[in-house]
Amino acid sequence: MEATRTALVLGATGGVGGSIARALVGRGWHVRGLARDVTAARRKGIAQIEWVAGDALKRADVISAAHGASVIVHGVNPPKYKNWDKLVLPMIDNTIAAARAAGGARVVLPGTIYNYDVAKTPVISADTPQQAKSRKGKIRVALEQRLEQAAPDVPALIVRAGDFFGPGVGSSWFAQGMVTPGKPLTRIINPARGGGHSWAYLPDLTEAIARLLEAPDRLQPFERLGFEGFYDESGTALIDAIGRVVGRKLPVYRFPWWLMTLMAPFGGFPREVAEIAPVWRYPGRFDNGRLEKLIGSEPRTPLDDAIRDSLIDMGCLKATSMPGSLMIGSREEAGASSSGHATT
Repeated sequence: MEATRTALVLGATGGVGGSIARALVGRGWHVRGLARDVTAARRKGIAQIEWVAGDALKRADVISAAHGASVIVHGVNPPKYKNWDKLVLPMIDNTIAAARAAGGARVVLPGTIYNYDVAKTPVISADTPQQAKSRKGKIRVALEQRLEQAAPDVPALIVRAGDFFGPGVGSSWFAQGMVTPGKPLTRIINPARGGGHSWAYLPDLTEAIARLLEAPDRLQPFERLGFEGFYDESGTALIDAIGRVVGRKLPVYRFPWWLMTLMAPFGGFPREVAEIAPVWRYPGRFDNGRLEKLIGSEPRTPLDDAIRDSLIDMGCLKATSMPGSLMIGSREEAGASSSGHATT
């Protein structure tokens, strides 16, 4: 197998990892996926992937799976997000060790906005100081620092984007916060507390990543790139697009941030949500100048098309026999399937 066209994708059964794997397969890459349950992965995953048994928490498994690969996509999280704060850094250490053992494979990491103090950084570039406020944001900063320290022996590519939406994204603000998967669209929850929120349509993001990986000689040993995606300047653009797609105006309710703040001291989901509330209060845009210098114009699916595809995949809409027409349907009718990826 040609090493320069072999990629190991950790998290290939998930939303982001699976989408990157599809983009690479579509461009002729040999893609290998690591899975604890290979039978289940083959059933729910991509047919063209070479599935190997192993656990991303076990260094020897990752090293073995990475043999002959020139790229390792780190799109994995601890199972069910348990002990996230204790396991995230050991997992990236395993990936770095595997990349080194493979002779310097490039590690690809989907980056987040949580590394930054969004109240002070309305536009985020590679040089923007990382001054995370949340616990998970600080861990994400440490994770990226480990990649930076490993370069140039282990080159790394971090592509930072906003909140994901699109086919296959089961765990996101769009899929779990704004609308309800598998049910008719009767209302929209708007988490925005002002304008200036960044969104990333997953197929566009992963297409950009695939293009970057096909120009390795142009990449620096350590790259931090911004993916602009769709910048919702008003805070209502996605809501307006949903209305256009379904053909009617839906009632819009505010997300109960006050309740999350009130319940945060008790831990759990409210605490996690309250910590990232500033992302929805202050504008955050990604500078994609370096990315476009490397690959040309950023991939951009028209917003209404992106929303339509997302809602169909979630089972909120189905395509009828009439071209271009839509109707409300169930998840089973849409024949959709998704795998989760949390934005944290």
